[in-house]
Amino acid sequence: MRALLLDLDGVVYQGEQPIPGAADALAWIRAKAIPHLFVTNTSSRPRSALCDKLARMGIEVQADALLTPPAAAARWLKANSEGPVALFVAEATRTEFEGLPLWDGDESRPVAAVVVGDLGEGWTFQRLNQAFRCLTSTPDTRLIALGMTRYWRSDQGLVLDTGPFVAALQYASGVEPLVIGKPAPAFFRAGAEALGVEAGELWMIGDDIRGDVEGAQKAGLKGVLVRTGKFQPRDLEGDVRPDAVLDSIADLPRWWQESADAGTQ
Repeated sequence: MRALLLDLDGVVYQGEQPIPGAADALAWIRAKAIPHLFVTNTSSRPRSALCDKLARMGIEVQADALLTPPAAAARWLKANSEGPVALFVAEATRTEFEGLPLWDGDESRPVAAVVVGDLGEGWTFQRLNQAFRCLTSTPDTRLIALGMTRYWRSDQGLVLDTGPFVAALQYASGVEPLVIGKPAPAFFRAGAEALGVEAGELWMIGDDIRGDVEGAQKAGLKGVLVRTGKFQPRDLEGDVRPDAVLDSIADLPRWWQESADAGTQ
């Protein structure tokens, strides 16, 4: 146990409210100098907005401590793609893709890549069909998925996330998506690389039994499930077995210390 990846939504905060005890737990992590990054599949806002949101909760985080799919996708596109990029992401998130040649909406022009993120209620039949048409504009057009999370919990209840819309486009076009975000193994390994640790020394703290825990375990990390956010009791009855279960992130300092005392670190 050398380093941590910490999910944001459902672990550090729920909607616009911090999880009770989260700020103290994060202060303890910093005081102990435990290497860590915050990871999120949020693609509806840029890193700067996430930093501002955390600051309003009394949690100071720098943008380079956030591992997000839009930032990672922009880096990949700059290195691997030539031609117009069609963005199906929230307006605020478009700032992460500055410097790339963006599609202007002309359906007669071929598109090199289609980037799909969380559009929320911005998804309509027309918008989804437009993404489909872009995706089939050439045989080589890439489908870039900013995560494959199935749903998240808002103040109003469970809400569809990016995954279902990517799955619809994949089914219609036959194009396999390049997933940049949880639960893609490469996303978790990028976190290990950024922190300078081996995958087996890194523990992922999340509220999603599939996207966080199973995804981390498949990448060689350890997965810790918290009973906050989207957690449901049936998560503990399936085929995925967390390496640890905490009531919330507030319990992380005690659990970490007990693990150290028991010699499991």
